Amino acid sequence: MFKSILLPIDLATEANWEKPLALAAGLARDGGGVLHVMSVLPDFGMSVVGSYFDKDFEGAALKDMAGQITSWVSRNVPEGVRAEAHVAHGSIYGEIMRLADKLGCDAIVMAAHRPELRDYLLGPNASRVVRHANQSVLVVRD
Repeated sequence: MFKSILLPIDLATEANWEKPLALAAGLARDGGGVLHVMSVLPDFGMSVVGSYFDKDFEGAALKDMAGQITSWVSRNVPEGVRAEAHVAHGSIYGEIMRLADKLGCDAIVMAAHRPELRDYLLGPNASRVVRHANQSVLVVRD
């Protein structure tokens, strides 16, 4: 059914990827598709914040994250599932939607925690992706 599936993960939080990985890998395997695993390095936001870091900090951080996501894919994606690793830089929900469009993904599979009051006021990344993505979005509760 789905030929190209995007799985955004937070490398630091296993609860963020354990269940979504199982679902996304199964969909990719059963459909003979490809699983695109991504992680996002958030930007600094305000330029004044960036002035406190070394000039090459972002480049080094992106290179380090690329190594981590590639290693994660080789350790965690089950055999028989074709997978590719991706790193993005910017707003989390924006980069998820941008990469899904760029890669021509049919579906996005992502984790979402149980909402708290602040999430209803600000909106977590998962709800923004659900509202605005061009793809089907499967949200897996942790």
